[in-house]
Amino acid sequence: MPIKTNKVHFGIKNVHYAVVTETVTNGVVTSTYGTPVALPGAVGLSLSANQEVNNFFADDGTYYVAQSDVTYEGDLEIADIPDQFKKDVFGDTEDQDGALVESTGNPIKYFALLFETTGDAGGHRTVMYKCSATRPDVAGQTKEDSVEVQTQTLPITAIARPDVDTIGGVDRHAVQSNVKEGAAAYDNFLTAVHTPNF
Repeated sequence: MPIKTNKVHFGIKNVHYAVVTETVTNGVVTSTYGTPVALPGAVGLSLSANQEVNNFFADDGTYYVAQSDVTYEGDLEIADIPDQFKKDVFGDTEDQDGALVESTGNPIKYFALLFETTGDAGGHRTVMYKCSATRPDVAGQTKEDSVEVQTQTLPITAIARPDVDTIGGVDRHAVQSNVKEGAAAYDNFLTAVHTPNF
């Protein structure tokens, strides 16, 4: 099947997360990803790229440009955050009475974030390899004449994974991967985290 190249993208669906486990052997970090778990009810995703650019001036002009590694920060707007995500990522615990308890002192749990956008020609799937999330604000609003759904906003930061991937003979750290419909990685992209294969 030929790879479908889109002219435009729109929408968001099939959002999943997969908890990351990092192990270190002889100084080498290896990331292992759990099975992706659905995060239903995605309304929107907005992640802004953060990258510092430093210009060095000489000979009356820009002589050298240094760029920091890119990170992404933003929000996932979702209908409601599932209890399983709160357990897996935030470390919430369900007590014997069925109450989900938030507590202090839980370590940061990293996860891969997977999602799909649609284009004029076909689907486009993305994985951000190492994400962290902070808790959403607590809010509520009275019901009026018409019911207005209140979404939750999950603040997310995405950084490069620590694993070393040799790309073109140079060691790099992957931040994200994208695959278009028709590519070999597309069909199973949401069932297991695709890792770079060079």
